[in-house]
Amino acid sequence: MNSGPGHWQSQWETLFPACHRVDLGSWDRPHRNSWVNRLDQTINALDGPILLAAHSLGCHAVAWWAALACPNWSDKIQGALLVAPPEVDARAADSRLHGFAPLPQRLLPFPSILVASHNDPYMPFERSRELAQAWGSQFADAGETGHINAQSGLGDWTFGRFLLTRLAKGQASARHGKGDAYVSDRGIGDGSLHYPS
Repeated sequence: MNSGPGHWQSQWETLFPACHRVDLGSWDRPHRNSWVNRLDQTINALDGPILLAAHSLGCHAVAWWAALACPNWSDKIQGALLVAPPEVDARAADSRLHGFAPLPQRLLPFPSILVASHNDPYMPFERSRELAQAWGSQFADAGETGHINAQSGLGDWTFGRFLLTRLAKGQASARHGKGDAYVSDRGIGDGSLHYPS
């Protein structure tokens, strides 16, 4: 279902005048190719630079769009904030997600940050970290915030806005699969990068 008024994405539409939501349609029966085509049409109709902020299954729409329609480096896409992507394969919590399987396992052709929660019912935290590695995304730890949606009670989600600002300022580079840099929202006021040893 599309995000309601309590979702951070809806609040960002109000906060950021240049923000446009892509109507991917078919929320009750998501169809990968339809979502990718709608995303592609919207991106092609806009002038760059573009920041993408995707939540849940929208993250996979972005990854599949990158794999199918944007296989090479794109200067038009300044970055992508990928928040709480769900598992879509046989372990998916909802059978409607299977149409997005298998997960794209290629590096994204633009900078990205994947954000995960320790208690997201749709994707185990360590699996999210693996997905960030596969996509060449920086990894951001959102603590215990569930599926990082309206039920999480995040309001306009300060930590998410901080991460979006990092992308806008070019502070999140494409890693091409090397390293495991991550940002944490737990006890770190400045959201500084950390490199696990």
